[in-house]
Amino acid sequence: MRSVFANRQVSAGLAVVVLFTAVALFAPGLAPQSPATQNLSEDLQPPRSEHLFGQDKLGRDLLSRVIYGARVSLLVGVTVAGLSAAIGLVIGGIAGYAGGRIDTLLMRVIDILLAFPGILLAIGLSAVLGPSLRNVLLALCAIGWTGYARLVRAEVLSWREREFVNAAVALGAAPLRVLGRHIVPQLLTPLVVQITFGMAAAIVAEASLSFLGLGVQPPTPSWGAMINEGRSFLLVAPHVALFPGLAITLTVLGFTLLGDGLRDVLDVRGSDQ
Repeated sequence: MRSVFANRQVSAGLAVVVLFTAVALFAPGLAPQSPATQNLSEDLQPPRSEHLFGQDKLGRDLLSRVIYGARVSLLVGVTVAGLSAAIGLVIGGIAGYAGGRIDTLLMRVIDILLAFPGILLAIGLSAVLGPSLRNVLLALCAIGWTGYARLVRAEVLSWREREFVNAAVALGAAPLRVLGRHIVPQLLTPLVVQITFGMAAAIVAEASLSFLGLGVQPPTPSWGAMINEGRSFLLVAPHVALFPGLAITLTVLGFTLLGDGLRDVLDVRGSDQ
């Protein structure tokens, strides 16, 4: 743990992640106003002492909306990365340990899904299911597990030939016991690193879907939707799109720095996926 926190990338990334997590958790106490309160007589006002981030086209306080928008982004990042990792762990573990036709079948399904750009599949699923936070989570989870499954499969193929695994099999351990007791604990380190990158990717994907109108619907604040609202006023009120864009950039940067630092400190090998 000392070596982990001594790494500058880990420390910087963790500080950013903790900051935005605290902002999301304590949003009601930190936001100066309700994110839905409108004041049409003060639309598109620039940043000033009463409104540190300025106001949008409906006169809503941008700082409050950015703070509440952190809740949506982090909820999507944590949920999508967690569910995708769980699904990928199960499918990748079965494919890598069983081998043979089961492995071939599961990997061909994954190859088919990976043949299409992930964001296009998410856009298609969101368009079919309808724009909402729940459907965004379903769409991103439906395509997000493939990378985890390939990572887990590659690691299982490597670990299942080790002596302690062969010894467990020789003693009569069932396949599920071998996987759960002897192989899965060895996968936690690369999986944790992959999850940090997955959170960053999920936040960007949610912002992209919300930017296109396929994500969280108004009046719920979403950083992507806020950027979409502000793009029409870039020349007269650039702050409307600037601050949610900075929030996305800093959050993704934090998760990326955390993942890079953990990968270096924990010496995670790049598996051939």
